[in-house]
Amino acid sequence: MVTKQIQVTPTSEQDRAIATITAAFSSDPVVRWLYPEARDYLAYFPRVIPPFAGGAFANNSAHVAGTFAGVALWLPPGVGSDDDAMGALLEESIPDERKEEAYGFLGQQVAIHPHEPHWYLPLVGVDPARQGIGVGSALLQHALVRSDADRLPAYLEATSPRNKALYERHGFEEVGVIQFGGSPPMWPMLRKPR
Repeated sequence: MVTKQIQVTPTSEQDRAIATITAAFSSDPVVRWLYPEARDYLAYFPRVIPPFAGGAFANNSAHVAGTFAGVALWLPPGVGSDDDAMGALLEESIPDERKEEAYGFLGQQVAIHPHEPHWYLPLVGVDPARQGIGVGSALLQHALVRSDADRLPAYLEATSPRNKALYERHGFEEVGVIQFGGSPPMWPMLRKPR
């Protein structure tokens, strides 16, 4: 069964992982608020993934379910996003008239992010053709075993009510709301180790 086959994604398969996440986020409220036009979404979002969450590949904490039915990119304690590359890409990809709102939203995201050691899940996505059969849950359970063994919290941001409910079922608790201007809400969530 696809949901039981969780493996580390090798760097050589990074493009396949990015393709799955890109498909999964095609109707995500927050990402599509940043990139509302399909052309811009397809041009820029796949380029956002490596600086935002690419450290997972280098640290063997990028997980794939089955044959890329789902992907979870976890950043271990002490590993963060490439802020300089992210900043340059956002400067290029966000129209000037939308920058104030976009940067205000992203600034809130940075401000609420925990400072203590933790496992961070910047991106998890399931191919839309395989959603609703437990792939996302399997990816979460697989990684939470590690954060529990490390006795460290896990942190993520839920970008939709549906995802928020999934994360709550796995022990994550809302720690605030990120919203700026006309943005949709995003819920930062923390799960204490068990």
